[in-house]
Amino acid sequence: MKLTCGIVGLPNVGKSTIFSALTKTPAAAENYPFCTIDPNLGVVDLPDERLDFMASVFNPKKKIPASVDFVDIAGLIKGASKGEGLGNQFLANIRETTVIAHVVRCFDNPDIQHVRDDAKTEASIDPESDILTINFELAQADLDTINKRQEKVVKQIRSLGGEEKKKYAHYLTAVEKIKPVLEDGKCARMVELTDDEKAAIYDLHLLTIKPQVFVCNIDEDTIASGTNAYVEKVRAIAAEEKSEVIVICGKFEADLSEITEEADRREFMDSVGLKESGLAVLARTVYHLMGLRTFFTGGPDECRAWTIHAGDKAPQAAGVIHTDFEKGFIKAEAYTVDDLRQYGTEAKIKEAGKYRQEGKDYVVQDGDVLFFKFNV
Repeated sequence: MKLTCGIVGLPNVGKSTIFSALTKTPAAAENYPFCTIDPNLGVVDLPDERLDFMASVFNPKKKIPASVDFVDIAGLIKGASKGEGLGNQFLANIRETTVIAHVVRCFDNPDIQHVRDDAKTEASIDPESDILTINFELAQADLDTINKRQEKVVKQIRSLGGEEKKKYAHYLTAVEKIKPVLEDGKCARMVELTDDEKAAIYDLHLLTIKPQVFVCNIDEDTIASGTNAYVEKVRAIAAEEKSEVIVICGKFEADLSEITEEADRREFMDSVGLKESGLAVLARTVYHLMGLRTFFTGGPDECRAWTIHAGDKAPQAAGVIHTDFEKGFIKAEAYTVDDLRQYGTEAKIKEAGKYRQEGKDYVVQDGDVLFFKFNV
């Protein structure tokens, strides 16, 4: 499954505005339901102060950041799990993503229609009801997935001997824990599962077990405080669901994305008291929820952020650069960006005894700077 983040939510909550600001890729964002039909795809450079710092030290010809793939998915309404609206298409697109960014409307604006139960009926601004609507539809879709698999599992268990049946034990206990939660319209991610149980149900690709971050879309008047009554409702639900919360003003971020000069961007953010773009925080949060980490390479030609999975060892990290590096891996010379920040140069890092030699079993850490020795 490709590592992507699906941007989801009810129609007209600001998904496409946020997507366009993130990716600088125009996405339809008119004020009517189901404006987005086919999913929009975009690649987002990952803002990383560590890479910027390395570039200030090495003054390279090129600076290449890591990236995150985002998908803007059609809006969902009540009944999507039964195919209402664009429900079937919506659910299929979510199933193909790794992480969900659930955009919730947390602002009042009578000029922007808000719908929940159907595409023709105006609904009140109520984040709790909005979230419950989407959770219920996703939970029903997951129940349908489990029930369809159940028939196959029962047949397979009947045909197996006593010992062979044990391989289904973790699957059965996981489903036993999850089903009551889904039947209550809640998310599978709320359930405590063992690693074996998680592995046993992995290929179900349940929608409500995917890591999720709530994106509270606020108005410009709320940027300074960073919260309002709607946002606090979302925070309470997120705590129960084991999800993270990021507060963003989609309109402000869209305007900010149009500014190319860094000094002008900084002035615009300062005007509302922001130290960093909310979308930068979102991109980094999604990156980590995907289980991704970053190591760096640096020199006068290029400073680059490379993406690996948490827990990857040095040869696997070398293979991200080139397969020959992994095949002929000998060792990795390593230090951290923090070491470079403290000592200023690689020479002084070596003098301080912080320059390391790491072998095949070394688990690469987020923020490592690596140079690989290999022989093919």
